[in-house]
Amino acid sequence: MALLYLLAAALVVYSIGLVFTSNFNMGNLMVWLLAAAVSACAVWHKPLYAWFHAPGPGRIAGWALVVLGVAYALLIGFTAVSGYANPPTGQEKAVIVLGAGLRRDKPSTLLRFRLDKAYEYAAAHPDVLVITSGGQGRDEWVPEGQAMRDYLIEKGLDPQRVVAENASTSTEENFAFSLELLKAHGFDENTPIVCVTNAFHCYRAQRYAERAGFTTVTALPAATPWRSVLPCYLREALALAYYWVFKTSASGPMHALVGLLDLNKRFFYQ
Repeated sequence: MALLYLLAAALVVYSIGLVFTSNFNMGNLMVWLLAAAVSACAVWHKPLYAWFHAPGPGRIAGWALVVLGVAYALLIGFTAVSGYANPPTGQEKAVIVLGAGLRRDKPSTLLRFRLDKAYEYAAAHPDVLVITSGGQGRDEWVPEGQAMRDYLIEKGLDPQRVVAENASTSTEENFAFSLELLKAHGFDENTPIVCVTNAFHCYRAQRYAERAGFTTVTALPAATPWRSVLPCYLREALALAYYWVFKTSASGPMHALVGLLDLNKRFFYQ
């Protein structure tokens, strides 16, 4: 039982740290809920244990939580390994780097991991065109695509090779709007592309690229900063299940919830 108290304390400390080191998002909310649930189990473990083991609703609820927990763990496991299943071949003609938030006007740590991986690939393949894709959030000073482009140019990429897409607000729009930019540069849906994102996000990113019309898509997985692992994987597992059901983030119950979270985000970061 001491381990449960230690886990609860660690999650509470970690949750508080997220308030000061990360923007408000679904992943952080899920960590806060997890911390609250584990803390409740630590404080009221005896009555909860008795209720879950008693015949009737408690036992049913207990087994339901076990099934949901196992299913969610399997989703997280799939998320962890699927990002490495379709690596680039070296024949890609364009790189699309997906945005991941700014700290004012600078890429977040998570985004820098993506950009550094994209830079390595672009430096090794000097003929590819790089699209940096991401619009401007309410707590960001500039569009993500522009800040990402500036970062890659500062690292040494030729400005002529890097094009910023500054209007997208979702992964779906990342690819739809990037395709329009690629068409303006003489490419089309059949151009082989590699999308660059963190490993946990690669599977869903490739599916959205295909939905946007791209026929040949590979994924270059970037690492995830250790402090972002828990919220990112908790959120992505939920997003993956949501994708398999609804195929899009523009419909379904999550669309309304995202709007509610955005209102909270404006309150906390105005």
